Amino acid sequence: MKTRKFLAVAILTLGFGFASFAQKTVMVGGAAMYPNKNIVENAVNSKDHTTLVAAVKAAGLVETLQSKGPFTVFAPTNAAFDKLPAGTVETLLKPENIKTLQTVLTYHVVAGKMNASDIGKAIKAGKGKATLKTVSGGTLTAWMDGKDLYISDESGSKAKVTIADVNQSNGVIHVVDTVLLPKM
Repeated sequence: MKTRKFLAVAILTLGFGFASFAQKTVMVGGAAMYPNKNIVENAVNSKDHTTLVAAVKAAGLVETLQSKGPFTVFAPTNAAFDKLPAGTVETLLKPENIKTLQTVLTYHVVAGKMNASDIGKAIKAGKGKATLKTVSGGTLTAWMDGKDLYISDESGSKAKVTIADVNQSNGVIHVVDTVLLPKM
């Protein structure tokens, strides 16, 4: 009887273990992004997201992005931040600009978990475009160009999703090549 109980518990444990790994681990910025870790735990290891991580820390958003969520994050790379006019990042990181920095960062976040297929379905339902409400209160527009997924900000700037569906324990990250900016 004890053997049967042990086997049943072992099988259930293994089943749950495999279920948690059903989502694949994706490489971003030379680091594995594990689906059982949260957004911050993964992002800090990406060499491509050091500017984003520094900005999240400066804005006091670490705790938020470690919370249960779920969140959909359009994560700009260091190269995306480098496209901004000279001095922009440095200015945003100053303590007196924390509110503006928080607005810019939360403009890249949508409440809920939307993987690429969810966004694709929304685009199809919207006859070619999907409007996404950001945590900052702004809107992003998702659209496709061939097989490429793009996100446009309120000013019409566009970011290409270069790596989609980086699953996290509290949501999903889509890596983008441009910083999206809300109207301010």
